[in-house]
Amino acid sequence: MCFLFDSFEGWKTYSQTHQIPLYQAVLEYEITQKGASESDIWSGLSQAYQVMKDAVHTGLTEDMKSRSGMIDNGAKKVANSDITVLSPEFKQLIASALGAKEVNSCMGRVVAAPTAGASGILPGVFTTLQSIHQLEDQKIYEALLLGAGVALILEQKASLAGAVGGCQAETGSAAAMASAGIVYCLGGSIDQIFNAVAITLQCMLGLVCDPVAGLVEIPCVVRNASAAAIANSSAQIALSHVSSVIPVDECAEAMGEVGESMEARYKETALGGLAATKTGQALAKRILIQDIEIMDQSESTEDN
Repeated sequence: MCFLFDSFEGWKTYSQTHQIPLYQAVLEYEITQKGASESDIWSGLSQAYQVMKDAVHTGLTEDMKSRSGMIDNGAKKVANSDITVLSPEFKQLIASALGAKEVNSCMGRVVAAPTAGASGILPGVFTTLQSIHQLEDQKIYEALLLGAGVALILEQKASLAGAVGGCQAETGSAAAMASAGIVYCLGGSIDQIFNAVAITLQCMLGLVCDPVAGLVEIPCVVRNASAAAIANSSAQIALSHVSSVIPVDECAEAMGEVGESMEARYKETALGGLAATKTGQALAKRILIQDIEIMDQSESTEDN
């Protein structure tokens, strides 16, 4: 019988009792519950990570301008900026997260990890981490499995969908997954891994989902970059033996409670927050008119 991922405390106990790493419990779950073979799982992780790396590369090298015009090659602008706020590595992290998410906004191929709206976070974090610490791909695959276990629990205790729990459920969950992976890759203990998840959730708690014009572009893209930064700061804190104070399971439950009490206008409806600002409304109107004109042109071409 495999572990069913109903709590972080249970996951810890199961792993310690069976003397296996956290990711191994997720591997068992996939084999037992999904009927997948171990070789297929590792192959799937390899393919997923390659798509993540490709998305980062595409975002940093190709034209990333969305049809709405709201996304306009932000990743390349960051990467090529003459100003470095903290370090070249930090700039690489931000540019990589932006780049992968811009690929999604420009209708490119990404990995929904755990959602397409948060698809820049894990790629940005793991490709940068791998570059800095010269990690083998296999270590990243294990970190991805670990992240999947985090997502399984968050899905039960809260949500992974912006339409259910706000942006905390999407970028917050992805950042928690990434932070857990960082700590694991750098040799952290189970307690440090789960502290990183808890600290990340504390930092992301209450974030609303307010996509301008209903598109997963603004503020979604820049939130991927900021969530990637939070994932790294949480990992650094946890690896330094700083306690989250509030246990990780309670943090996850708090995220669920906040999501349930959040008004509908803050849950991917584009009725509140930035979407409801004067500029947000003007952009929505312009994009709607633009789409109607494109449809009219298309119909006219077909008639001719």
